Amino acid sequence: MAVIGTVRELWRFPVKSMGGERLDRVDVDACGVRGDRLWAVRDDERAVITSAKKLPVLLQCSARYLAPPGSERHPAAIPAVAIELPDGATITSDDPAVDARLSALVGRKVSLCRLQPADAADHYRAAKPSAAEMRADFALADDEPLPDFSMMKLSTLMELGRFATPRGTYFDAAALHVVTTASLDALRDAAPACDPDARRFRANLVIASRGPAGFDEASWTGATLRAGTVTAAIDSPTPRCSMPTRPQPGLGADPAVLKAIAAHAARCLGAYGSVVAAGQLQVGDAVDLARPSRSALGGWLQARGAGAKRLMLRAAMPKK
Repeated sequence: MAVIGTVRELWRFPVKSMGGERLDRVDVDACGVRGDRLWAVRDDERAVITSAKKLPVLLQCSARYLAPPGSERHPAAIPAVAIELPDGATITSDDPAVDARLSALVGRKVSLCRLQPADAADHYRAAKPSAAEMRADFALADDEPLPDFSMMKLSTLMELGRFATPRGTYFDAAALHVVTTASLDALRDAAPACDPDARRFRANLVIASRGPAGFDEASWTGATLRAGTVTAAIDSPTPRCSMPTRPQPGLGADPAVLKAIAAHAARCLGAYGSVVAAGQLQVGDAVDLARPSRSALGGWLQARGAGAKRLMLRAAMPKK
């Protein structure tokens, strides 16, 4: 393993798509950072879990726990949260008016909900998007192709083909989300007009990189990352939707960020990972990476697998 940097920032997001808590130390288990995304907003009109891709104003809210979350993820064990609204007012999750306040904010009937067990399939069921909705989610012009998700695990793609989030989680795709300052600096160097602040990318772990700028996470798939007493397997680069372009507390709207990622980083920035060994992380911990070995045969098989996934995804993509 080689030291690639140190832990610069640690983040926990109590409510999916809202601002979170920057912490000096976090516990990490198989489900990621303890307490991460245990709440979400549900679109009651469509009967689906929703996010700031559909309701961008959610990013202008922030949330914090009223008591420390424990390791138990059963709904009854998930602590209440306080949500700061864009106007500065605060409302708690146990306030009877919370759903009405959020509905008024987003302009449609929604409800705040705790994480449900993985076997509650109807809770996680996704509505099949139209091509126009996907283009809006990913801020694509009519002449731009839909994103290529073939870098992601087939099991994840199959799950997200049926469910809004992987069942038993409110994550977009994986338990751990990592971004390096090397990638942020590379983006800034490639497109000086954009503002690639780490907060835009909502990672759990921001690594202060050693070495020059570059989109290094793009080559990490199959790597093993260690920091503190935590070990994670890197599953894929992180494909980017419209959310990094949206305004949030302390950051204005910046469409140039996504244009730069599309132009210079194949529309990916950061990496998704799965936790292999639970433990604790704290700011300042060294971060080690064991890169995957790449044989000619392995590269050929990986390319063939990606090609097969592209064919499957092309068939599944909405046509209108």
